[in-house]
Amino acid sequence: MSDDLDGLREETLAALRVAQDHAAWDAVRVGTLGKSGRLTLLLKELGRMDPETRRQRGQALNRLRDELTAAVERRGEEIAAAALDARLHAERVDVTMPPPQTESGLLHPIMRTIDEMTAIFGAMGFSVAEGPDIESQWHNFSALNTPDHHPARTEHDTFYLPPAVEGGPERVLRTQTSGVQIRTMLTREPPFRIIAPGRTYRADHDATHSPMFHQCEGLVIEKGVTLGHLKGCLIEFLRAFFGKPQLPVRFRASYFPFTEPSMEVDIGWSRQTGEIGGGMDWLEVLGSGMVHPRVLANCGLDPAEWQGFAFGMGIERLTMLKHGIPDLRSFYESDLRWLRHYGFPALSAVSLAEGV
Repeated sequence: MSDDLDGLREETLAALRVAQDHAAWDAVRVGTLGKSGRLTLLLKELGRMDPETRRQRGQALNRLRDELTAAVERRGEEIAAAALDARLHAERVDVTMPPPQTESGLLHPIMRTIDEMTAIFGAMGFSVAEGPDIESQWHNFSALNTPDHHPARTEHDTFYLPPAVEGGPERVLRTQTSGVQIRTMLTREPPFRIIAPGRTYRADHDATHSPMFHQCEGLVIEKGVTLGHLKGCLIEFLRAFFGKPQLPVRFRASYFPFTEPSMEVDIGWSRQTGEIGGGMDWLEVLGSGMVHPRVLANCGLDPAEWQGFAFGMGIERLTMLKHGIPDLRSFYESDLRWLRHYGFPALSAVSLAEGV
């Protein structure tokens, strides 16, 4: 091998030995084997030599290229291994140390209440049904036997939306989840039992009302259903939800366009202390009744063959009563301190009798 090739070999190997990081190693690699590297330029000069000299010189250059390529790759692997060892040493974790404390997310109390309702009614054979937040007036009012002159249909109580198509009927943000009941009766064959928890909207806002809130409505359609079945279902639910096996429950005659007879449901409580199930006072918590025959007929069901009962309750209201929350507006203020106080661990089990 000629002196210039020996010199290139020794200089390259010496530079590789002193290279301690990837940048220095890459500089040696590019300076020797790159497109403009010293060895590459020597290979390009072969074309200007006579055949015999080119053959001998080419063999020597190829041997040198193979040797230096192997040396460069070997040194690169050594530098990478050293860098990995240094990183592992620097990032070594003491497994005997306690883990850092991090705050876990909590379930919003409304979501917790929905989970509890679903568990309790699920044990009674109910399934969960859902529907759109934007409803037609027919699903939200007319099919439920609500006349055109009913106060609930006025603009100061209901949010009206433009028609979906020009000239079509006005739509509304649903004021109740009863539209889910109508859709269920139209699309499913009875018998069935469903609850419909979800968001609802009304034009009202104060300490006990919100323009957006949550309701849970229930519907049972079967043959031979009576008022006694309705009362037994709601009594068992309220006692399980509030964790009071002996909770007093009272039914009062009332009026709703979509049920006949209709009843308000009260629970015993103390006006002075706010204790549920204590004292001699009564507190209204939900409405209920037997499904009106006109509602059944509007959905294509024969009132002479099928009977049913329905009920509806405000989820925020029941949550406030159960957990002693004084102001409805707190649910939507996104105050982390409030959420940490009233929230629930995401993985905590839901009992069918919370608090018992």
